[in-house]
Amino acid sequence: MYSKTSEIKFDITLDENKVPESLNWTVKDGGIENQETKAIMLSIWDSKAKESLRIDLWTKDMPVDEMKIFFHQTLVAMADTFQRATTDDKMADTMRDFCEYFAEKLELK
Repeated sequence: MYSKTSEIKFDITLDENKVPESLNWTVKDGGIENQETKAIMLSIWDSKAKESLRIDLWTKDMPVDEMKIFFHQTLVAMADTFQRATTDDKMADTMRDFCEYFAEKLELK
């Protein structure tokens, strides 16, 4: 049986108020080494408690217009992942409809 371990690493530099000043991530298997980013959204499923755990971080210099785009792209990706994970095409399409509405209201398109 083949088994491999891979690591995803986040380095967060905080200011005196514990607000992120810089975010960097590394995925050596993916060819990413200490790459700067402005925002991270991480969801983890706790199967024992049957609940999602979340880490949402963004730097204080993350532009609001980019945050809106980041949210939109994340929502679209969630609809795609939902479809692959559940094969519920109807609900995935409903989620995509909301993504279109979201983009329209924020004037992203």
